Amino acid sequence: MTQHKSALRRALSATAVASATAALMLAGIGAASAHVDVSPDKTSANSYALLTFAIPHGCEQSSTTKVTITLPPELNDAQPTVNPNWTAAKVTEQFPQPKKLADGSAITKRTSQIVYTAKAPLSPELRDVLVLSVKLPDVAGKTLHFPTLQTCEAGQVDWSQIPAEGQDEDSLQSPAPSLTVTAAVAATDGHGAHAATASATSTDTVQASAATDDGGQARSWAGLVAGVGGLVLGGLALLRSRKTAAAK
Repeated sequence: MTQHKSALRRALSATAVASATAALMLAGIGAASAHVDVSPDKTSANSYALLTFAIPHGCEQSSTTKVTITLPPELNDAQPTVNPNWTAAKVTEQFPQPKKLADGSAITKRTSQIVYTAKAPLSPELRDVLVLSVKLPDVAGKTLHFPTLQTCEAGQVDWSQIPAEGQDEDSLQSPAPSLTVTAAVAATDGHGAHAATASATSTDTVQASAATDDGGQARSWAGLVAGVGGLVLGGLALLRSRKTAAAK
């Protein structure tokens, strides 16, 4: 009983420590996320990435009504992820001359901005996130900036400041969200590779299932044969006993 109480106290103590740590982490996140920032799920060159933009408190405690994200010139397009609280629209710009791409093709326009409009003003006491899907350029080491204009019911905040060479971004009052492209990874993240992996996994599962079914059927037949054999042997034994009794 004493050991059980001791284990319970240790478990409760660990839970309390974990809760306190989580609270401190959340407090730190709140303090660090006072401005619009972007969190990419990957940064490798020439990869497809999901960019999550965190929308902080409103302008001087005024509710947010619109968020305009400007794409850097290195990106030609972005696909907004559906958010039930917002409507999304693309703004395009026309090139004075066709722009040649790495694959040899050419485009005459690109998506320059994504405009999110709140269906209901976002209270300054609440947070939300907006997600874009993009293909990162094949330029490792390049820092991409996403100037973001946060419009509120009263006023606006232009998160567009870009640090000068050697300047600390934290010294800026309204820094633009940014990310740095890293070196490309050896394995591509194309849909074909993912599909092939999924297909292989599915095939392995089917084969394993078939093997299990065959084994189960074999065991069932073996059990049935053994049962029939037992009945036959039992019947023969009964007949012998009756013949012996009759002879006496």
